[in-house]
Amino acid sequence: MANPFVHVELHTNDVNKAKDFYTQLFGWKVEDVPMPAGAGAYSMIQVGEGTAGGMMANQAPGVPPYWLAYVGVDDIVSATAKAKRLGAKLVVDVTKVGQFGTMSVITDPTGATLALWQSAQK
Repeated sequence: MANPFVHVELHTNDVNKAKDFYTQLFGWKVEDVPMPAGAGAYSMIQVGEGTAGGMMANQAPGVPPYWLAYVGVDDIVSATAKAKRLGAKLVVDVTKVGQFGTMSVITDPTGATLALWQSAQK
């Protein structure tokens, strides 16, 4: 499938409670890794087969916890521009994420939010 979902991310106000819940519910292995620029820890979710994910502290005050899905793209700049031309609103412009890759976040014309991801690994 072209442009598969490649990552899902939980933004929550209580990362420890979420880690406890999901590891008990699904048996996920969760490993904390430092975020770029000293922005705290990011909890990587290892699921074995299937799409992996992560958990992090919610960065938007007043926004309830939510899951954000990432779709893999070959060219993040082109895909983000195309989404905008098709009526998407830009939430987070193209942003490098350490040595891992580059992302952007859009809201589609129906109001749903989605992240685009271009891995640094080819």
